[in-house]
Amino acid sequence: MSDLPRYEYVKLADTIAADITSGRLPQGAALPGERAMTELYGVSIGTVRRAVAELRKRELVATLPAKGTYVIGVPQARPDTQTDDEPTD
Repeated sequence: MSDLPRYEYVKLADTIAADITSGRLPQGAALPGERAMTELYGVSIGTVRRAVAELRKRELVATLPAKGTYVIGVPQARPDTQTDDEPTD
């Protein structure tokens, strides 16, 4: 199944999600506008729109009409098997 090609919009959404996870796009940061993203990532405006919709679906961004799209969440990392407050022997 890993041999299946991924859609361009999913690749773009994953790229932006990685920027959010790394802190390059912190919570509250505005994403570039649609036209700027088409030039930045070399994709069509339809791909940008679908990628942003995917990010909204993942609850990572919110779009405010006539204002822009902003980071509202950070992907949750898997919990560690041991927390800092657990005693170790």
